Amino acid sequence: MEEYLNTIGQEKGKFVIDTSIFTNPDTYILLESSPREAFLKFIEHAKKIKDIEFYMPPSVYSELQNFIGEDLPPDTELLIRLKPPKKYEIKVSGAFLYELIDEIRERINKGLRVAENAVREITEKKDENTIIARLREKYRQALREGIIDSKEDLEVVLLALELDAGIITIDYGVIRWAEKLGIRIVNPRNFFKLLKRKN
Repeated sequence: MEEYLNTIGQEKGKFVIDTSIFTNPDTYILLESSPREAFLKFIEHAKKIKDIEFYMPPSVYSELQNFIGEDLPPDTELLIRLKPPKKYEIKVSGAFLYELIDEIRERINKGLRVAENAVREITEKKDENTIIARLREKYRQALREGIIDSKEDLEVVLLALELDAGIITIDYGVIRWAEKLGIRIVNPRNFFKLLKRKN
């Protein structure tokens, strides 16, 4: 399995782990029935894997602890190396930044149109709670889906770029923008199946 993981990751067998693989029910259920139990099962499997290094930015680790609790096994931080990306040293192409800014601006305009439509519906005396629920969903789709929308997401991408590592994630925004930088993405479903097969 180690050899196969090396082929789906980068040549040094390094992987940056994103919170989404333990918080999304589509993926954590492959290991256990809850985010916390899935993470603990992952740690249990990770102990048995040699020549593979797992990394996570500290901000992402803190985010994960909000979901699964802070009382984790003592060896967790030995199995998952907590490392922030070198934000002031990593080089990213200007084209990447221009594309990111263009997309953010476009999404802000979409969000504005979603808000305008909600205001029109309110003036038509439609049900307020229904309008607010629809506004939240459409606004989230317009502004957040498919884009790096948090510093945690950005740190996952930058750390993988710095380490020449693969990213294990199910977050579409992380996937989409990591691929623009030539970063390998590992499907967590396949990864977890391999972990279970090995152990």
